Amino acid sequence: MIPAYVPNSAAALFGGGRPIDLGRNFSDGRRIFGNGKTYRGFFAGVLIGILAGVAEISLRSAMGWTFLPEQTLLSVSLLAAGALLGDLAKSFLKRRLGKERGEKWPVADQYDLVIGAFLLVLIGNPEWFFNTITVPIAIWILILTPLLHRAANIIGYLTGVKDVPW
Repeated sequence: MIPAYVPNSAAALFGGGRPIDLGRNFSDGRRIFGNGKTYRGFFAGVLIGILAGVAEISLRSAMGWTFLPEQTLLSVSLLAAGALLGDLAKSFLKRRLGKERGEKWPVADQYDLVIGAFLLVLIGNPEWFFNTITVPIAIWILILTPLLHRAANIIGYLTGVKDVPW
């Protein structure tokens, strides 16, 4: 999940610039995604997620670290892009519910990246998904994701990258 965990932090760190929704509103009068979802953040996040995955592939191969999952360029690309697409989908739903940027939305805030990453991999590389994401692995992902999410957000808040610690 490293290629899926890294993109959100990278998007926050390197984001800014033109919003993906170009400032447009949806039919309900609310922004489609909001100012926090930018092209620069999205593409930087995906790229850094892919680079993290390539590093994972290299470490497994060069160092013999077989505890790392067997990744491919396709799997890391789908995990990285899926994580941020899941975040975009959550932002869209958040706006529809009248929630503001940065407002807490428990569970959705923690698992949007997992749902997005899993769905995109299921569509683009189902064989890898079913060979790699076993039931025990899925349980560990469900346990670790909110802990890692909270830690990353606190670090982002303390360093000034994020406005809120959640």
